[in-house]
Amino acid sequence: MTELRDRLLAEARAALKQSYSPYSSFPVGAALLDEEGGVHRGTNVENASLGLTICAERVAVFRAVADGHPRFRAIAIVTPTAEPTAPCGACRQVLLEFADPDFIVWLAGEGEEVEEHRLEDLIPRAFGSFRPKEGS
Repeated sequence: MTELRDRLLAEARAALKQSYSPYSSFPVGAALLDEEGGVHRGTNVENASLGLTICAERVAVFRAVADGHPRFRAIAIVTPTAEPTAPCGACRQVLLEFADPDFIVWLAGEGEEVEEHRLEDLIPRAFGSFRPKEGS
């Protein structure tokens, strides 16, 4: 599991370098692992109309889904901060739509600390999907 975590963190750090964040000066990189083992990178892309800005996590999700990979196992998120930064609520909800039940979130800042969370712990009592459950 450590090897997988380190691989995703390296991919997220590479994505971080592609951030377009002239308004917040807060770049974010994400690397999403699909259920087949593929990795999808994302970085935040800001806009002068701030409501049109999109977070790194959602870029990774939308890229993966557009490429035909709608089921995920884990994500690594990297920020240039002393401590790791958790994803926003909108990103948590979008991840939940497509995530495996045991979905893992790895968070890293500039230091050595890497936090590991289960998505369901980051978004308790989440809004559920409208998709029918299997077998119903």
